[in-house]
Amino acid sequence: MNATDEERPDGAERTDQLEQEIAAALGRSNRTAAVAESLTGGNVSAGLSAIEGASNWFLGGVVAYAEAVKFDLLGVDPGPVINAHTAEQMARGVSRLLQADFAVATTGVGGPGPEEGLPQGTVFIAVATPTATRVRKYAFDGDPSVIVKKTTQQALQDLADTIA
Repeated sequence: MNATDEERPDGAERTDQLEQEIAAALGRSNRTAAVAESLTGGNVSAGLSAIEGASNWFLGGVVAYAEAVKFDLLGVDPGPVINAHTAEQMARGVSRLLQADFAVATTGVGGPGPEEGLPQGTVFIAVATPTATRVRKYAFDGDPSVIVKKTTQQALQDLADTIA
């Protein structure tokens, strides 16, 4: 196994496959998706927007890296922002803002070191649907770039699972 494979636990091929699954499912159902990203800094949106035909179902994304963007644009309650409630509010906020059927949101601690009393690698991913929002907490190992890659991969997986 080379260093690149270690940094991407399922490899780039798995990410490409997830993006294609999302595109096919949304295309078949005539539904749309949006993204709200903090920790991943636009990586989820970049992957989705690079798919042929994405303009038919990908509405866009908000990179809400700064707390003020989360609060003012996405409607997140002021306070700590690395938690399940924030991820849920980010997903619902971008869904409402862009009028998307599905939305995925990421927030977490990339590092180096802890933040808001949480260890590096603590991540919350939310997926909003027209009827509910599901949030999951993850703990990823690695340096900040590896954590971002793993979070991006997991956000795509969670979105694909929800759409399916």
